[in-house]
Amino acid sequence: MLKFARKHRPQVWKGLVAGMAGGLAGTIVMSQFQNGWQKASKALKAEGNGGSANEESRKHSEQENEDATMKAAGKVAEAGGYRLSYEQKKRASPFVHYGFGTAMGAVYGVLREVAPKSVRRMHPVVAGARLWGALFVGADEIAVPAFGLSGSPKETPVSAHVDGFASHAVYGLTGEMVLRTVRNYL
Repeated sequence: MLKFARKHRPQVWKGLVAGMAGGLAGTIVMSQFQNGWQKASKALKAEGNGGSANEESRKHSEQENEDATMKAAGKVAEAGGYRLSYEQKKRASPFVHYGFGTAMGAVYGVLREVAPKSVRRMHPVVAGARLWGALFVGADEIAVPAFGLSGSPKETPVSAHVDGFASHAVYGLTGEMVLRTVRNYL
């Protein structure tokens, strides 16, 4: 009996929806991973210092250090003619982070939808590594410093690179698994 192989017909909307779901899920899991990583890192530092960190100086240094998403929120607001306070930037920061992660997932989902069959059938770990690797290098190492949202990668401590690398691995693997699950459902 002859079997006819069904030709893949790209359905961009399915890739878009699945990618958005994967990007959002990846960003949520990545954020939780980063929170746990930071808590563990602070606990190890406090243990090494004998727990003698001054609370007042810690609060002051936190206010001086805005992360890239806070700086991006400030730049977007300034482009619209508004100036945000530190607290407003802090509140807007998650919208930037989750919005960017969801948007990158959407772009990836669309590109994956129209990719050749060999690319679509890659093992999830390989496909996820491709996604997180591209985002880590493209966003963290190139775009964020180029837009003045962080210092040069040469000035950044190795521990921050390791944190970014690990966080993006979590994002990519989670995003790929959710994307595949949602896309198969659609």
